[in-house]
Amino acid sequence: MTPAAVPAYRRLSVEERRSQLLESALSLFAHRAPEDVSLDEVAEAAGVSRPLVYRYFPGGKQQLYEAALRSAADELEQCFAEAQTGPLTLRLTRALDRYLTFVDEHDTGFSALLQGGSVAETSRTGAIVDEVRRAAAEQILVHLGVPRPGPRLRMMVRTWIAAVEAASLIWLDEEKQPPLGELRDWLVDHLVGLLTVTAATDAQAAEAVRAALALETAEGSAGVLARRVIPVVSEAAHLL
Repeated sequence: MTPAAVPAYRRLSVEERRSQLLESALSLFAHRAPEDVSLDEVAEAAGVSRPLVYRYFPGGKQQLYEAALRSAADELEQCFAEAQTGPLTLRLTRALDRYLTFVDEHDTGFSALLQGGSVAETSRTGAIVDEVRRAAAEQILVHLGVPRPGPRLRMMVRTWIAAVEAASLIWLDEEKQPPLGELRDWLVDHLVGLLTVTAATDAQAAEAVRAALALETAEGSAGVLARRVIPVVSEAAHLL
C-alpha cells in the first residue's frame, strides 16, 4: 500500500504571517474585551508560538491590538464606499448592510471599541476610531454630491454617523432587536429625515435633497417613507 501523501509545508511570507496573526487576534477581540485576551491565546488560535507573535509585534498585546484595530477600521471605512450611481437610499442601504453585518460579527469587540473604558484604549486607538467616523462622513457627503459642505450640512452628516453608532450599540444591548433589516431601513429613513429638516433652513442641503429625490422611485425607500409620513404631517395642515 502506498503511503498517503503528506501535504508539502509552505512557509508563509512576512505579510501572510502578519495577516494570519491579525485575523486570529480579530476573531478573539470580536467577542471579548482586549484585556481579556492573552498573547498565548492569539498564538494558539494562529497555531504558532508566543515568541513568533512577539517577533511580529514586539510591543506585545497593545501593539497587536492597535494593528488589529487598524485592520478592522480599514474594513469599516470600506463599508460606506459605493459607486455614485442609482438612488441615494439604495446606496445607503447597501452601505449599512455591510456596516451592520460587521457590527453583528464583532459584537463585543465593537461595543468595547466605541464605548471605551478598556485598558487597551489609548490616544492612538481613539484616533483610529475618529478616522473611521471622518471617513464615513466624507463618503456620505460624496454621495450627497457636496464637495464643499457648509457647517450645517457637515454637522447634520456627523450627527447621523453618531446616531448610527449609538443605534448599533443599543441594538447589541437589546439582543439584536429589531431584526437587522428593520434597523437598517430605519437608519436610512433617519438620514432622509435629517436631510429634509436641514434643507428647510439650508440652501445647500435643499439642493442636495432635490438632486437625491430626482433619482428616487415610488417603489424605493424614499417613496415608501413619503407615503408613511404624509398622512401623519397632514394633521398639521392647520399650522400652515
